[in-house]
Amino acid sequence: MLSISPTYLLYYVPLLVAISLVYGGTRHEDMRLILRHAAYTAYWITAFMGLIFVVLLLMGLFV
Repeated sequence: MLSISPTYLLYYVPLLVAISLVYGGTRHEDMRLILRHAAYTAYWITAFMGLIFVVLLLMGLFV
């Protein structure tokens, strides 16, 4: 099903943490707000990428 090794998906976690923390850090100075914003950003990125995955998977099944 996947054309790459599933171990490459492990790169997603540190990349997601880094992006979320930097993005939250540019918006707030309080650590509590940074972590809250980082969690929300991580959720948003994961949901968006999951939606794209499902759309591409369905397109692949119908083609």
